[in-house]
Amino acid sequence: MRNAYGASADEPVVDGYPNVHHLLAAQDGVRISLSSGINLTKKVGATDGPRRPVLVLRSSPWKAGQESTPWHDVYDLDNGYVRYYGDHKVDDGLAFGSSRGNAALAETRTAHGGVTPDERLQAVPLLLLRSVTVGKVVKGHVEFCGLAVMERLEYVVQRDPRSSRSFANFAFDLAVLNLAEDGDQLDLRWLDDRRDTSLSSAETLRFAPKAWREWIELGEPALPRLRRRVATSKVRTAAEQRPTPGSAEDRLLGKIYQHFDRNKHQFELLASQVAGSLLRSRGGVYHEGWVTRGSGDGGADFVGRLDAGGGDAMVRLVVLGQAKCILPTNSVSAEQIARVVARLRRGWIGVYVTTGVFSRAAQLEIIEDQYPILLIDGRHLSDEVRRMSFISHGGDVDALLDDISATYASKISARRPEEIVMM
Repeated sequence: MRNAYGASADEPVVDGYPNVHHLLAAQDGVRISLSSGINLTKKVGATDGPRRPVLVLRSSPWKAGQESTPWHDVYDLDNGYVRYYGDHKVDDGLAFGSSRGNAALAETRTAHGGVTPDERLQAVPLLLLRSVTVGKVVKGHVEFCGLAVMERLEYVVQRDPRSSRSFANFAFDLAVLNLAEDGDQLDLRWLDDRRDTSLSSAETLRFAPKAWREWIELGEPALPRLRRRVATSKVRTAAEQRPTPGSAEDRLLGKIYQHFDRNKHQFELLASQVAGSLLRSRGGVYHEGWVTRGSGDGGADFVGRLDAGGGDAMVRLVVLGQAKCILPTNSVSAEQIARVVARLRRGWIGVYVTTGVFSRAAQLEIIEDQYPILLIDGRHLSDEVRRMSFISHGGDVDALLDDISATYASKISARRPEEIVMM
């Protein structure tokens, strides 16, 4: 959709694209401003109390890492997951949690976490947009990414890339709902109803997506079924596992390879931290363990632990990792994957991290035999390293890689993998 600065809400089409301001405007022509990441609408005085019609969350990947956006939102739409960072900044002069966007999302978190249908009925719909590049035009276009429910709110510490100062912020984990039964579309009459002061919140559901209505009725236990899932081929091509040639991510992957090419054992520590970062960002409780000695590792380069559940109902899973620093154009074979598989015991999971790609045969072996192995290819590695650099080093990738090399020796251990369960 076209998101042109100053465009009138009266124009259905601008520059050949649907006008987002026309689509989201109220019937009286009042637009929703999309100038911020978290865009609010004014509350209306409905028959059953004040109601905010909608919150529109916009992510701008091209701005990630800049002073105005020193973080990287995670959009995994195929699996119905988004991690969205709040709008607090290091120098905005506001008390933590009081910025407009953070305050509004924190306020609606109560209803999104409601335990009864009446509580969830007060939840504000979260619409997801993402800025996209059209041709050579970087700014001015957005795509609709779905309707979301807030699963959790987390307190995080981030680093400002300009001043290198740390600051507190919110991170919101969102479940993107499956709109398949509505044709993968959103009926915007629902938003008009939510703006209508003569309608109660229950009455505004007549045009709401079926998944939203079911979530209000059934709550969090229904989310695994209501979450968006895209049925795609599980075997990925080499091109899909590499960053776009010439892109910033492609250059970053090359930098990672060059940094560790002469001492590939140090890459094992980066692989361990990348695996932990990915598992944590998807809601897992991951504990980093150690890297194994350079020889006699028996098919494992690093060891970690993934905890599921809590208290007396917690399960501790050994994570056995393999790291392979190879040319980004090279691939990992099925035989190399088999080396990790041979070490896995019941209740263990494997992680394989590489700067390259995984061959078709390697992927098919894991799929057909249902091995519990997470594959992290060059593309995912590059994305995660960039995200990690902003969290811990103010966006300085070189500083992150140098820190990995400097601390590698202190992370080496000759312990047996099963010992991490007792830690």
